[in-house]
Amino acid sequence: MRPLLGTLLTGLLAIGLMTPAHAEDTIKIGVIIPLTGPFTSTGLEIQGATRLYMKQHGDTVAGKKIELIIRDDGGVPDTTKRIATEMVVKEHVAVIAGMGLTPLALAVAPIVTKAKIPLVIMGAATSTIPSASPFIVRTSFAVPQGIAIFGEWAASTGLKTIVTLVADYAPGIDTEIWFKKSFEAAGGKVVESIRVPLANPDFAPFLQRAADAHADALFAFVPSGQGGVFARQFNERGLAKTGMKLLATGDVLDEQLLDTLGENVVGLQSIYHYSDQHDSALNKTFVTNFKADNGIRPNMMAVGGYDGMALIYQALAKTNGDTDGEKLIEAMKGTNWESPRGPVSIDPNTREIVQNEYLRKVERLPDGTLGNIEQKTFPNIKDPGKTAN
Repeated sequence: MRPLLGTLLTGLLAIGLMTPAHAEDTIKIGVIIPLTGPFTSTGLEIQGATRLYMKQHGDTVAGKKIELIIRDDGGVPDTTKRIATEMVVKEHVAVIAGMGLTPLALAVAPIVTKAKIPLVIMGAATSTIPSASPFIVRTSFAVPQGIAIFGEWAASTGLKTIVTLVADYAPGIDTEIWFKKSFEAAGGKVVESIRVPLANPDFAPFLQRAADAHADALFAFVPSGQGGVFARQFNERGLAKTGMKLLATGDVLDEQLLDTLGENVVGLQSIYHYSDQHDSALNKTFVTNFKADNGIRPNMMAVGGYDGMALIYQALAKTNGDTDGEKLIEAMKGTNWESPRGPVSIDPNTREIVQNEYLRKVERLPDGTLGNIEQKTFPNIKDPGKTAN
């Protein structure tokens, strides 16, 4: 009996010794995104972009095989938290990424802090997110980056009074605060600030309030899926005929939905960090391949996912495949690369992306589709929500 036990023990020990070696040869990246529910388009964009990056750059870094594990959280924070816990405890991922919405990112922050593994934010955009954990780094964008510039630019065009209309949740409130701050610092006046429900809003009564304010312009932020309804109701209420100008964030003019917005948005100007019309060889290849693989146009969520993978790959190359979380975060700080959106880098102090912002105008393209055409570049913009602290 003793020889048999000895043999079994030796075999178990051998298995135990082999498992860590195998684990070290494979680096798992867990991506948590909404692939069902109201935010499915966000998840599909990030999923398509992460897979495209690996398709273009291979599945090995520093001699280690990269395994992408994608899970659907349905946009529900409790589900996100459960999946993240399972990825850490059962899957032993080296990095967690994705996070299509702010509440999802904040739900995972304590988990990655305790586990000491990086969380790469590819979607959520509320300014405060990176401060929730020293292991968070962002490759999407922070709302104030473009909005602060937008307010200054709007004032420079001669607009004196503006009404703001935003969806009533964290990114919308960020948008409202930073547009008012920058527009009024440049000499303008926000005469009314309107917040609308996030879920299934009817914009008509809120647009009537905007009309009654008799301002020079209306500045709007609503989630991308609501942009078409908003633009149509703006025109139906006759605000354009009164001479009120419409300004919007890039979320309203999401490339995935732009062609469904029709003539209502032709001529509309925005300031944003990405357009699928960005004129670079890298972006043209990115757009062509993304559309071929996924059947949809890439938008800001896609480029956030693509750049998230670029950052993870570069960090692993710097550590020579070492997946220690503290080493990976340090490797990510200060990293810079060429993105489909233009040159980007990670601010070493805030772990926030630094990127160009672009003044864009919706135009009809030669093939009959609509595009956000870049007219002016504002280079290397940091998040003023952090640099001002």
